Amino acid sequence: MAEPQPVDLHFQRFGAGRPVVILHGLFGSARNWQSVARNLADQYSVVTVDLRNHGSSPHAAQMDYAAMSLDVSVLLQKLALKNITLIGHSMGGKAAMTLALSDADRIAQLIIIDIGPGAYVNDYDHLLAAMSQLDLHTISRRADAQARLQSAISDNDIRAFTLQNLIITANSPPHWRINLPAIRNAIEDIVGAIPIGSGAPFNAPSHFIRGENSDRISRDNLASIRDHFPSFKLTTITNSGHWPHAENSVEFITKLRQLLEPDHLTA
Repeated sequence: MAEPQPVDLHFQRFGAGRPVVILHGLFGSARNWQSVARNLADQYSVVTVDLRNHGSSPHAAQMDYAAMSLDVSVLLQKLALKNITLIGHSMGGKAAMTLALSDADRIAQLIIIDIGPGAYVNDYDHLLAAMSQLDLHTISRRADAQARLQSAISDNDIRAFTLQNLIITANSPPHWRINLPAIRNAIEDIVGAIPIGSGAPFNAPSHFIRGENSDRISRDNLASIRDHFPSFKLTTITNSGHWPHAENSVEFITKLRQLLEPDHLTA
């Protein structure tokens, strides 16, 4: 694999105060975190980021965690951000862990949401195939896409979430906002383990937040997490699955604010 070339990530800023940077998951974007960012903006300077091949950030053929974490590192340098709390959900959590293990100088605290550093079963091929096979030339309304994808993606919430990436405007033909071919080509890297290398563990405060009904942070994951993030603490959000920030937003925000308090910045 060639050395990654960084792309200039799109981002949004909210509020003022100690910096908090948020990385979304697969098929997501910074927009999914606007409500969390606005909630925190009374005390913090929150930066929500579109990772490469997502949202309004540039498309690139390479789509692995070395590339994603380098993009974020370059953005932190560009914005002159130091002593940040870096938050990442799912794929964004793996990008955040990769950065913490490879270039931790600007990170004071790590908060990872419902993911571990190891490999997971690839549950995305059917979604990617359904999205790729959707004939966009025959789509004029989002309802058309909803109907055509219903048999392939039966879960209403997942179907609606993926279709956030379908752009339908009067000025251009329907198109996918995400770089679907690059994601499809790299899906085994995305669900795979993060690159560990021979670097030292991340010894600064690390918090892993899991959804009560999710299996993404199981007992089997804890040993690997402890190896690389020895000071980690585990928090569970009740009545939620893989998207605790959306499925139980009240409890999630309450616990997130607690983790952002200054006394959590010392391991």
